[in-house]
Amino acid sequence: MPYNGLNEFIEVLERENELIRISQKVDTVLEITEIVDRISKSPGGGKALLFENNGTAFPLLINAFGSESRICMALGHHSLDAIGAELEELFKQLAGPSGSLLDKLKLLPLLSRIASWMPKKKSGRGRCQEVVMATPDLTKLPVLTCWPADGGPFVTLPGVVTRDPETGVRNVGMYRMQILGPDTTGMHWHKHKTGARHYLGYKNAGKKMPVSVVLGGDPAYTYAATAPLPDQIDEYMLAGFLRKKKVELVRCLTNDLEVPDDADIVIEGYVDPAEELVWEGPFGDHTGFYSLADWYPKFHVTCITHRKGAIYPATIVGIPPQEDAYIGLATEKIFLAPMKLTMMPELKDLYLPAVGVAHNLTLARIDKTYAGQALKTMNAMWGAGQMMFNKIMVVTDHANPWIDMEAFVRKVCIEIDPVHDIIFSSGPMDVLDHSSSKFAFGSKMGIDATTKFPEEMYREPIGSMLPGSELFDQITSDIPAIKTVQASLLDKGISVLILGIEKKQDFRPDIFTEALLRIPVIQQVKFILLVDAALPIANLDAVVWYVTGNIDPKRDCKIFEATHSGEVSHLVVDGTRKTFQSDGFQRDWPNPVVSSAETISLVDRRWLEYGLGTMIPSPSLIYSPLKRGEGAIAE
Repeated sequence: MPYNGLNEFIEVLERENELIRISQKVDTVLEITEIVDRISKSPGGGKALLFENNGTAFPLLINAFGSESRICMALGHHSLDAIGAELEELFKQLAGPSGSLLDKLKLLPLLSRIASWMPKKKSGRGRCQEVVMATPDLTKLPVLTCWPADGGPFVTLPGVVTRDPETGVRNVGMYRMQILGPDTTGMHWHKHKTGARHYLGYKNAGKKMPVSVVLGGDPAYTYAATAPLPDQIDEYMLAGFLRKKKVELVRCLTNDLEVPDDADIVIEGYVDPAEELVWEGPFGDHTGFYSLADWYPKFHVTCITHRKGAIYPATIVGIPPQEDAYIGLATEKIFLAPMKLTMMPELKDLYLPAVGVAHNLTLARIDKTYAGQALKTMNAMWGAGQMMFNKIMVVTDHANPWIDMEAFVRKVCIEIDPVHDIIFSSGPMDVLDHSSSKFAFGSKMGIDATTKFPEEMYREPIGSMLPGSELFDQITSDIPAIKTVQASLLDKGISVLILGIEKKQDFRPDIFTEALLRIPVIQQVKFILLVDAALPIANLDAVVWYVTGNIDPKRDCKIFEATHSGEVSHLVVDGTRKTFQSDGFQRDWPNPVVSSAETISLVDRRWLEYGLGTMIPSPSLIYSPLKRGEGAIAE
């Protein structure tokens, strides 16, 4: 169903008991983030929050997409699987036989449906232009300062509209925008993004680049701005498909771009490629770590318009899970069909765990029919759009593997031979990845967890009795650098050992690993994960987030082949913070994203005022011991 702006979506959320209104005055600087972080990490994602008293004339809606039920409501469907199934059927009909006249005539109703989703230009002013600010002033919007080391307030849920200077094709992307002044922001589009490509086109042509920013409107617009569409596909066509109604567009007042008539707020302006770049950031990012400051283009605001009663939408990102995990879940379900039908017919399911923050960890299930098919899948996916940023990919052919994750991991640990079933590759990495030795370029690891064909067998699987967890009680005495041990997975038949270590200045990873593997009980464990001792290793989600975020696989994953009977081959993964002294790491390493002690204390004191029920402790208390200093860069 289409929504006529965020107010209508809020009515539905309230009717379904999915919204809490907070009428108490709450500060947009850090306080709202701390409240939302507690709510979004609640079971099921908590509820959407509407901060009605934030020091501006605009109520602020946040965590609106932060559960599976709410992302379904936002997209107007009862389930994400239903959207994917509908898209798959659409692709099949378009790709079906169309040789005869009758076959072609059968496509006419379908083509008519598709035409009904195409965006339509509308003359005159739109509802999003009911109010025009006499002087555009971004400080009149409730823009959040999210985390203590952020460079300032950031617009976090914008639909940034640009146009290809050569083809005229529109793009709507989501790029954070740091407020630099009342009428200027940074424009954080990464080198791999369409907005950045458009920017280079205008730069080469010596022209200013018109840019408009859409806030609110039908929630489908916001989702479409995040979707991994091919470069020349209009995001507003996807929005039309989702809402089953074409997006009506109106021309902006100070540039020639079009924006949705029913948007809540529109910020118009331009980027001048001839200008010097501006220092933008740091920002507490969706990786759970700060993305550090860098040079980006400056956006000049020429006009701000909004509808009467407009709502300002926002989100926060940080250590998972957050609201963006459910946006990612929608993408996982909706775009599985195009991947299957255009590139990988063997692909049956795709799972991007929230702790893998979109790019760090991907699990894929295939229908395997020949040797090497898992490797083919890895390489195909690493070459597919934003999948090029994936760092770790596990491919399986087991039925319904994600239903019981513990059983799946146990089976994988039994079947995988680290020496022969793990491959490494290299390629582009997300600009936000802090662990690669080089900026935006690093390595990838593929794990073949499929049932092996005879051609893929190197030797008969060797059964190995796992050691009991109690046998590791003395390991901290054997190697003083080991401070904490998590061996409980071994008692569940899962060959994974997690060690929390303290890396002093004289720590050398190779020497440490050699000493570790000389311990007899270690020689029976396949997978050994090393993390910093301050990480709460009983929290397995935290371990997966931390390890997948902190590794460059070729550098940090070492495979050791068994040489004696009774041993197993090992994969040792160094998921610790890297330093120049211990690891020769030459880039700045960011701190994890956590709230300040002062903000945590403030929210604790005020919790009952907010009307949010039983107090939820701050998630930042779990991760604060990982910080090194108070800034974005770890000291």
